[in-house]
Amino acid sequence: MLSDEMAKAVLELPAEERLELARRLVESVVFPATLTAAVTEGIKRIEDIASGRVKGLTESEFRAALE
Repeated sequence: MLSDEMAKAVLELPAEERLELARRLVESVVFPATLTAAVTEGIKRIEDIASGRVKGLTESEFRAALE
């Protein structure tokens, strides 16, 4: 399967399945023993936003926070 076809198929999966796939992909390229607290926290935050537990910032809110 070509990477474009694979990406299209993966993006059609439900959010929870995409999150699980993302977790597996990260673990496949980062040796589990080297997963730092920062990487673990980053994955948790992505899951929080994707699941709706945490509301993300709008682009304007993000830009305002940078000023």
